[in-house]
Amino acid sequence: MKNLDVITIGRAGVDLYGAQIGGRLEDMGSFEKYIGGSPTNIACGTARLGLKSGLITRVGDEHMGRFIREQLLREGVDVTGVATDPERLTALVILGIRDEEQFPLIFYRENCADMALSEEDIDEALIARTRSVLATGTHLSHPRTRAAVLKALELARKHGAKTALDIDYRPNLWGVAGHGEGESRFVESAEVTAKLQDVLHHFDLIVGTEEEFHIAGGSTDTIEALRAVHKVSDATLVCKRGAAGAVAFEGDIPDSLDDGQTGPGFPIEVFNVLGAGDGFFSGLMKGWLDGESWPKALEYANACGAFAVSRHGCTPAYPSLTELEFFLKRGVKQPDLRNDAELEQIHWSTNRHTRSLPDWPDYRVFAFDHRMQLEDMPGYTREKGGAFKELCLSAATKVQDGRPGYGILCDDRIGRAALHAASGSGLWIGRPCEWPGSRPLELEPELGPDCGGLTQWAREEVVKVLCFCHPDDGAETRANQEATVKRLFTAARRNGLEFLLEVIPSKVGPVDADTTATLIRQFYEIGVYPDWWKLEPMADAAGWAKAVAAIEDYDKHTRGIVVLGLDAPEAELAASFEVAASFDLVKGFAVGRTIFGDVARAWMQGELTDAEAVVEMARRYTRLCGIWDAARAKAAKAA
Repeated sequence: MKNLDVITIGRAGVDLYGAQIGGRLEDMGSFEKYIGGSPTNIACGTARLGLKSGLITRVGDEHMGRFIREQLLREGVDVTGVATDPERLTALVILGIRDEEQFPLIFYRENCADMALSEEDIDEALIARTRSVLATGTHLSHPRTRAAVLKALELARKHGAKTALDIDYRPNLWGVAGHGEGESRFVESAEVTAKLQDVLHHFDLIVGTEEEFHIAGGSTDTIEALRAVHKVSDATLVCKRGAAGAVAFEGDIPDSLDDGQTGPGFPIEVFNVLGAGDGFFSGLMKGWLDGESWPKALEYANACGAFAVSRHGCTPAYPSLTELEFFLKRGVKQPDLRNDAELEQIHWSTNRHTRSLPDWPDYRVFAFDHRMQLEDMPGYTREKGGAFKELCLSAATKVQDGRPGYGILCDDRIGRAALHAASGSGLWIGRPCEWPGSRPLELEPELGPDCGGLTQWAREEVVKVLCFCHPDDGAETRANQEATVKRLFTAARRNGLEFLLEVIPSKVGPVDADTTATLIRQFYEIGVYPDWWKLEPMADAAGWAKAVAAIEDYDKHTRGIVVLGLDAPEAELAASFEVAASFDLVKGFAVGRTIFGDVARAWMQGELTDAEAVVEMARRYTRLCGIWDAARAKAAKAA
């Protein structure tokens, strides 16, 4: 059964991308970490476009290898063919953006894991599952990896799969340029040309830049090079021409590149050319495998390449299918796509699962981010507060038991030890930013006036802020609070962190069915697009319906809503859950004091042991999860 559309084979490494733009690599002060390597990028790029993708490679048995494997899973890539090498390290690339033409980079690939790929790593059963196999040039440069690629191609033929080659010529990875020449794209070499021409007959599709066809064809005249390739291969040839777009040749090569098949191009600003070819090939594969004409496939490819050259990083720049379709329908509104707010919102919201936990149908969140409430309890000390939050985490993980759909809200000021211990546990983790009880809203001092403290947050942490606000707020109060929320939201996005906005109007003034919906619309109007909303329970369906409609009017791709507790008795929460659970956008709850309030007071006074406190909070949390699950099941049955 062909349950994969494409398997790519070859390089897999970690890109450490200079965060500063316009300087020398020597002067870079910080780096963003992404997965990299052409076949890895293409596997992710095609997965984002809805193709079922897999990767054959090797990674090291260490932190970077695990990062690649975990990130591939977040991207939706099948990792059956990703082997772990117990002896070699994962490849690294350190790179930067000097300007639109210079991109200094250093490959750290001496005896790296992916270059140990061998014929034994090629599983016939895996190849039999795919409609196509895509190889990249670097792995044709070494006898061991070349044998692995050729075996995969032969098996692809045996099982009726299409084959494609990204020439992907990197002279220093072929040993014809030095370590300091990582950005070099062309060095003549008769030996490289011969090695490439010896395998070109294996492919149905060959893609490269003009310089890459020069090395494959053995001539610096592009037409002559293409004709030389065509002599040894019946493949369709796609030649990338930079700003001039790309051209496809299905048969004999004409006298001019302009006489081939082309697709529409896009007038955009070039910000970063690194990874653009992999984005291009991702779009091309989407069109080719979907049976589109070459002009349409090239349109997809050009659009994906346009996204890539306009953003930082390689894989993170590639579009989702939703984003691509929106862009092709709407067109270019401003040439610097990364600053197109409408487009960037779609890019963020349809790809955010690649940055953190995946979408779950339900979220059962134990909220113990409370600070003021604990500090006011008799017997509280800072040490006791931190210890109690570790007990809360123990109760949460006891209930979670390794299952998806569970989470916590925990602060850093009192609960730092618990917050750090939760990292990597599989729990959804929200972290508060507001100064407790503040109105107008103030933020925790540790964030700094520019919210620069977010740079130190773990990527899996969700930025949570509680704003006590009401539609009847005066103009000055409203403006001050909205400015604070907008500043925090902007900083969260800049740091790649999801954002949760909690509003509690009932603590400010009287509420009706329109109150919460009005607040939601006000925040969207100033450009705040929360990934999550945390809303107080509403007793009637009308309030929930209006809140949901307000969100969906502005953002079709929000993560959803969680219901807060306000220290309500369990019976009241059960009634509110029953109403809320009938709305698909309401994904669960984030409740705290109903679970820990009485327990904390007794524990602070020495009336409960640690073990007793954990057992009791786990019992209450479990009951609340059961109440939510029952409400959701009832709503599903009624629907």
